[in-house]
Amino acid sequence: MNEHDQARKQMVDCQIRPADVTDRRLIAAFMAVPRHLFTPRARLALAYADSEVATGDRRTMMRPRDLAKLIHAAAIEPDELVLDIACGRGYSTAILSHMAETVVGLDDDEDGQARASDLLSKVGADNAVVIAGDPKLGVPKQGPFDVIFVNGSVSEVPAAWFDQLAPGGRLVAIIRKGPVGKATVFTRSAAGIGERVVFDATAKLLPGFALEPGFSL
Repeated sequence: MNEHDQARKQMVDCQIRPADVTDRRLIAAFMAVPRHLFTPRARLALAYADSEVATGDRRTMMRPRDLAKLIHAAAIEPDELVLDIACGRGYSTAILSHMAETVVGLDDDEDGQARASDLLSKVGADNAVVIAGDPKLGVPKQGPFDVIFVNGSVSEVPAAWFDQLAPGGRLVAIIRKGPVGKATVFTRSAAGIGERVVFDATAKLLPGFALEPGFSL
């Protein structure tokens, strides 16, 4: 076992398992996907640390603990279609590819799309694809999706995302309107969209998803 394998096992044993993540498929995914490959060389020492890792000017990999708990809350089945919004270099997409039948990663950086596609190919995520587009709009032509995963925090959920949820579909996101965010599961049913908060998190706000400043007289 090399140093990266050892660090990855320690990440799973010390950060993910103690966070009430019990899905064996998800634990196996975190053990299988080499997080360091998706980490910029300048930040390689942080690849398996209990922290967020910036992968560019606009994207950040979530803390392993928060990422694992959020995916766990989505309760993804092996035959489902998943949309991974703001996927960055594709680490979350690679993890999700172990959980679902097909994963569509979405980001607005065409250069980043090429990098993510290359990395996903290197880790054998053959059931995942990354496309370029506006994260706020989702991918209406590819849906409806059984699960929509938001890779970061937002102040509110765009209506377009809910429109792309299949009946019974789940959207998981960290809703952040202050210093602490709330990891939330939204579920589509015949009665509309229900929601439940599952844990607190402090993931970085996605650019363009902060609350608009209010006006006062």
